[in-house]
Amino acid sequence: MILNKKYYILIFLLSLIGFSACKKADYKFGNLVSPTDLTLTTVIAGVDNANPYGAGSGNVAITTSGSNAITYKIDFGDGNIQMVPSGVITHKFSNPGTNDYTITAIAIGTGGVTSTVSKKIKVFVNFAIPTAILQALTNGTSKVWITDHDAPGHVGVGPSDQFSPIWYSADPNSRAACQYDDEITFSSDANNNVFMAIDTKGAGFAIGAATAFYGFSGGDGCYAINTGGTKKLSFMDATSASTPAISTRIQFFVPGNGFVNFGTGGNMYEILSITPTQIHLRNIGIDGNAWYQKLKIK
Repeated sequence: MILNKKYYILIFLLSLIGFSACKKADYKFGNLVSPTDLTLTTVIAGVDNANPYGAGSGNVAITTSGSNAITYKIDFGDGNIQMVPSGVITHKFSNPGTNDYTITAIAIGTGGVTSTVSKKIKVFVNFAIPTAILQALTNGTSKVWITDHDAPGHVGVGPSDQFSPIWYSADPNSRAACQYDDEITFSSDANNNVFMAIDTKGAGFAIGAATAFYGFSGGDGCYAINTGGTKKLSFMDATSASTPAISTRIQFFVPGNGFVNFGTGGNMYEILSITPTQIHLRNIGIDGNAWYQKLKIK
């Protein structure tokens, strides 16, 4: 009789354990709290009585803060958006001349709830595109460029601290056909602003590491990338460790997805060399590698 009671007690306990194991876990996110008391301050480098919009570097120190904010997303108003967990960052504006920008800081609280604060600023950037580069690129009006597919190394890749395609240099006419039919148009206006538009003929090439950046999934290949229409480029002195012996020391920023000829997920392109008939570009891709491409006049 005692053995039977022990048996039933054991069955009961096992049943309780089984019931507990099957019970659905109860997860809670806690209270959703919107950030409050947002502030956004800016300090333009070099501002004084003689330079009310800065001394020309384009550097602006930005500080945003708020109660109950976990992180911040800042839209700088020039096509760049960046997550800034600390809320403190120095951003370099690059459009030559004096331009207006609206900086918008989005404070993100628990559960993803947000609050927003904006500020309009005016920034002076003292930079002029070298005449020789502007003329070679646009001929003073507009020029159409294509991949220099007959040239060795028209596509290449290497380490980010080097300035040649050490790891891979494409042989002539060895890449995907979708990369060879792209037409890239560089144009300029009366104020020497430079614009770029790309016709991919339906598909552009992207490296595998960057496909998600362009809204796709998969490896190296051809994708129906939205190139974003005509874009105004921002030119500036190169920020790499290149020297005048291997580079023009001029770079340009492509807003939006940064697509030029083939997609690496990077937006900044350094002009290593340029003539009226050929351009050699270097850019750092989303994978952290240095990518190279050569274009020729159509």
